[in-house]
Amino acid sequence: MEIKRDTYLNRLINRKHNGFVKVITGIRRCGKSYLLNTLFYNHLIENGILEDHIITFAFDSAEDLIKIGENPLLLDNTKEERKADPKKFLEYLNLKIIDKEMYYLLLDEVQNLGAFESVLNGFLRKRNLDVYVTGSNSRFLSKDILTEFEGRGDEIHVLPLSFSEFFSVYDGSKEEAFDDYSVYGGLPAVALMVTEEQKVTYLTTQMNNLYLRDIINRYHLHEDCAIGELLDVISSGISTLTNPRKISATFASAKQTSISEVTVDKYIEHMEDAFMLSRAKRYDVKGRKYIGTPYKIYFEDIGLRNARLNFRQIEGTHTMENIIYNELRFRGYKVDVGVVESRERDETGKEIRKQLEIDFIATIGSKKYYLQSAYAIPDDEKYKQETKSFDKANDSFKKIILVEKSMKPRRDDNGYVMMGVKEFLLDAESMEA
Repeated sequence: MEIKRDTYLNRLINRKHNGFVKVITGIRRCGKSYLLNTLFYNHLIENGILEDHIITFAFDSAEDLIKIGENPLLLDNTKEERKADPKKFLEYLNLKIIDKEMYYLLLDEVQNLGAFESVLNGFLRKRNLDVYVTGSNSRFLSKDILTEFEGRGDEIHVLPLSFSEFFSVYDGSKEEAFDDYSVYGGLPAVALMVTEEQKVTYLTTQMNNLYLRDIINRYHLHEDCAIGELLDVISSGISTLTNPRKISATFASAKQTSISEVTVDKYIEHMEDAFMLSRAKRYDVKGRKYIGTPYKIYFEDIGLRNARLNFRQIEGTHTMENIIYNELRFRGYKVDVGVVESRERDETGKEIRKQLEIDFIATIGSKKYYLQSAYAIPDDEKYKQETKSFDKANDSFKKIILVEKSMKPRRDDNGYVMMGVKEFLLDAESMEA
């Protein structure tokens, strides 16, 4: 079954012939290779590009490595010093490029090619080559792209399936789909599995034997290091404000073990670099500045988070907030946590300062939106509590409250829009409701 990923496909199409190396990044198993070698390849064919002008090569494929005279048995791709010979690959490529027409070069797991940065930079000097690459997130990191291609790398970051993509292949109602998505997430392989046993086994195995092991191998960590326990602590506290000091204290009290704040921060950074986690910084709405800590941590895929906790602690409030965060990123927004300072008086009449939170500030260009993930609003008191930060922001940016209950958008006297989260996720234009 084909899962359409039109948002990412269009991002690739819009970047054709732009003179940059198009670099597709994302967590393992999120669908990077499928996007490049199936969806984008089919687009090229449908638009009249001849097959012999589309050159595909996967550096983790034994069949492809044999084509350039490499012995796959001698290449251990878990060790960075053992890579495919760039000279052999370039000789192979020169036999493929026989005229001055445009060629499309689609390379998978390019980090397994020796001196790949130099090779790709060389391609940029050829006017009849349009280059697209994917790389394993454990060795080919987002932060490296700016330097590896001399400023000529154009990143397309791919997330696991959004809820709308997931629902497009789901056999059931949107309520059933959201319940499954909240538990098992959006990795494409999981979306196509039938039984719960399959999904649980796959996610648990991938989390422990692939994603975490990738980080341990890349950074040469000891197998018994505390990064696994740290991941457990983070998994238990998604969508809540935290910082290295707080996490270090949790280790001391709950785990009866010691881990320094510096080590906590370093390990979180490793997991960010592997696209497993993402940190959302706090932004002072009135002061118009970022606040260093605390911050919130979200998982790139909620199913992996749940698998790490053996599918316990699946709280609707926290998982829904994580899903909304990823949806906003999927739509291309920069996402921060908003802070609004409020001055109030206590029972004695003394003025006190409070910090009110706006769950998300979503920004793209000159557009800005405030969103609250409320899960449930049973009465007027809860509604006032959820919108108090909106009131104190006192600006004209659009403000949206999302609840778990299915409901069409409705607007109150202040212009605040409330809608069901499923309706929000399934409508690409829901921010304009």
